[in-house]
Amino acid sequence: MAWRDWWHKHVGASGALDEARWVVLDVETSGLDPQRDQLLAIAAIALRVDWAGRRLSIALGDSFEVVLRQSSLARDRDNILLHGIGLQRQRDGVPPEQGLRAFAAFIGDAPLLAFHAPFDQAMMGRYVREHLGTGLRNRWADIEQLCAVTHEKVRARALDEWMAHFGIVCAERHQAAADTLAECELLQRIWPQIAVQCRSWRDVEKLAARQRWIARA
Repeated sequence: MAWRDWWHKHVGASGALDEARWVVLDVETSGLDPQRDQLLAIAAIALRVDWAGRRLSIALGDSFEVVLRQSSLARDRDNILLHGIGLQRQRDGVPPEQGLRAFAAFIGDAPLLAFHAPFDQAMMGRYVREHLGTGLRNRWADIEQLCAVTHEKVRARALDEWMAHFGIVCAERHQAAADTLAECELLQRIWPQIAVQCRSWRDVEKLAARQRWIARA
């Protein structure tokens, strides 16, 4: 199958949008520079959106996780202790092209959400361009922005602060799969406020964009 045909089949036509399935993702990286550091792992979990019934549910059976094989190993000891992806796991990972193709097939036309999404979007965009020669067409929203705009009186910024506010417990912070599940639970906590104001994904994007006008201490 030609690459262009594969992309159309597994990722979908430009501009397509799956309103009923969202995907929350988290990445583990060798550092905080999305233009230079290495992408080590991706985890993602789907959410089912029932717009008519105003319900948001976590689809644990509809999930994805991959560790990418590194051509040059990320050896920073403190970073390895943080995310737990040691040198052997980096050696044994999936080739980046294979892993990213699988991720593209998994997300399909779903909109993507992440906490501090611009970092994940920049890192994923760079790797997809480098290894697949094209970009992801999916829409993005920042969970942190949605938290801030739906709970304006809460003076939280970091993921740990929002988790503490809502009493969400994460078994292993800075492990991509565990962080992703915690972010899904966070979205469920703020969903009632989202559902009151939104009737579509475009409304969710507009709601998140309002965060820039909120005065935050």
